[in-house]
Amino acid sequence: MRVALGLEYDGCAYEGWQTQPSRRTVQDVLQAAVFKFTQEKVKAVCAGRTDAGVHATGQVVHLDAMAIRTEQSWVRGVNSFLEPTVCVRWARIVPDDFHARFSAFSRSYEYWIANEPMRSALLAGRTAWIFRPLDEQRMQEATTSLIGTHDFSSFRAAGCQSKTPIKTISEMSVDRFGRLIRIRVKADGFLYHMVRNIVGCLVYIGTGARPVEWMQEVLEAKSRDAAAPTSYPAGLYLSRVGYPEKFGLPDKGKSPFAVDE
Repeated sequence: MRVALGLEYDGCAYEGWQTQPSRRTVQDVLQAAVFKFTQEKVKAVCAGRTDAGVHATGQVVHLDAMAIRTEQSWVRGVNSFLEPTVCVRWARIVPDDFHARFSAFSRSYEYWIANEPMRSALLAGRTAWIFRPLDEQRMQEATTSLIGTHDFSSFRAAGCQSKTPIKTISEMSVDRFGRLIRIRVKADGFLYHMVRNIVGCLVYIGTGARPVEWMQEVLEAKSRDAAAPTSYPAGLYLSRVGYPEKFGLPDKGKSPFAVDE
């Protein structure tokens, strides 16, 4: 039986998604919980490997198990053995040709910034903090350079394993909700640290350190040296993964904060 699970997790508690010798990754704790639930050792395959400190509200994984359980049983059973910082939000029995990573046609991320003079104790680890005032309208204007199919080498971190730097961003927006700024981006795929590197450039533009037109210059340079430093992992959330309708997966991605839209 192949099972797809929708996950939500707090990345502060883990060294990223992928299994490590320390056993303090999301993959490790999920597989341990499934073992306690089914008495089977499984390998969980995710839609997007998140780094240490990066969160998810819409991660999707699949695993193969001999145990026959209802979808609701998978949710309640696995959750009963998970740490409070990881939660299975839904489960679906899927055909064998479903693959959490390769069946996906899009991924969406949200990046949240607390933009206020003093840091917040309650938002620590949940958002990035920028104390200088940010102009979200300038940031939004700068995103227009990134929409479409481009070579995103300027936003590609060392160690990236993607076969090509060519990606297509279909949607991108910057919105303010009081002291919080949300950056949303949807694409067919992402390079290593691509979102965080884009956000770093948007912050430079938002503070006035660079003009709006600079984003186009960075993109055209096709060099990581042309861009701003990588932004903090704390504000990043994998919020949604898109799949063909034939798999019948729920569209349950959501924002981590209650905001008026």
